[in-house]
Amino acid sequence: MRLTAEDNDLLCRVEGAAPMGGIMRSHWLPVCLSEEVAAPDGAPVRSRLLGEDLVVFRNTKKEIGVLSEYCLHRRASLAFGRNEECGLRCLYHGWKFDVDGNVVDMPSEAPGAAQRLGKKTTSYPAREGGGFVWAWMGPKEKMREFEPPAWAPVPGIKYAVVKMHAACNWAQVLEGSIDSAHSSSLHSSNMPAGEVEGSTATGTAWVRPSTDKAPKMQFDPTSYGFRYAALRKPIKNGDSHQYVRTTLFLAPFTVLIPPNDQYKLSQMLVPMDDVNTMFYWVAWHPDPKKGIGQADWRKFCAAEVGPDLDANFRKKRNAENLYLQDRNLMKRGDFTGITGIPTQDMAMWESMGPITDRSRDNPGASDLAVAQFRRMMVAAAKKFRDGGPAIGTGKDMPYASLASFEGVVPKSTDWRTLGVRQGEAVTAK
Repeated sequence: MRLTAEDNDLLCRVEGAAPMGGIMRSHWLPVCLSEEVAAPDGAPVRSRLLGEDLVVFRNTKKEIGVLSEYCLHRRASLAFGRNEECGLRCLYHGWKFDVDGNVVDMPSEAPGAAQRLGKKTTSYPAREGGGFVWAWMGPKEKMREFEPPAWAPVPGIKYAVVKMHAACNWAQVLEGSIDSAHSSSLHSSNMPAGEVEGSTATGTAWVRPSTDKAPKMQFDPTSYGFRYAALRKPIKNGDSHQYVRTTLFLAPFTVLIPPNDQYKLSQMLVPMDDVNTMFYWVAWHPDPKKGIGQADWRKFCAAEVGPDLDANFRKKRNAENLYLQDRNLMKRGDFTGITGIPTQDMAMWESMGPITDRSRDNPGASDLAVAQFRRMMVAAAKKFRDGGPAIGTGKDMPYASLASFEGVVPKSTDWRTLGVRQGEAVTAK
């Protein structure tokens, strides 16, 4: 599905009064990892969401504050501030803010000025869950109850998170997450074919039971977005069985992608502004005997702070150095010569430009989910612009009970029956 310039802007732009930004503000947004602000009175952390620069801190009482980065007084950055005695103090003139944004001390003014003037900076309600700090950036009178994410519906589930900056618009990142066909080519060295029963995770690869690079797509709209199946011919029993991979799009920015035998997978593609995205990739499993550790997950994805990313989660393999693509490695059989599944993706997404021109696309049959995403989200933006509700905000959004599916099943199986509630056995019927 090609888009006009107007519809492309509706899909992509999130800053200011953009309708898509309004849709995003109707949901709790991940603002940073909990581990980044783990220590009370620790260093504040910068974040950027929907074109706004924010600072996140945990106070002496372990409460989380999400404030505008810039001091209300003279707009110096609070990222340099002193986090002490239940507040964040600006270094410039000492104005101090609590987690709700109230100015509680103004040492550069007359005694009692803070209490007398009652000044307050921009602040957003915050919650924690599933390894993240979440912020509500919409109207407070419309604030929805916080619901735990799909990977942490109850406490105690083992999960691991990768965080990485993408230098392009959120929608082209999300289109990559719902594009099942690309994995058979772009990630073929990390996801090789083999005689296995389903996707099998090792320390270095996910072995898959099919060499079929042209999956047949089937689509099913839902109240929360959509789900679709990519159907491939398996290596074993190809005449009687099919290899099914289902993907769920949870509007507006979350995707449940097909699991492997050790962990389930989800991605959040969160717009920092019109041309930058924070990419989060979560691996988890409700069975305590499965899953993957945090360090191992980041190493597998080549997304470790230090070797692969700087302290701001920006890639050391990036467009300026051609993602350190190794052509000699390609000659020896590696398909891309680029290290790490996320970086392989980002090389493609970022190469399209900050906001890709969708009027010049030439979609094929394997782009069914991408085309449906564009139709759905452009329509959602127009509906919201005209005063309608934001997509994904109905009362029947069972996010914590959703699951994707991956496996080889008889051809007679209805793929819509595959994918069950957390913790239940997956069976083909």
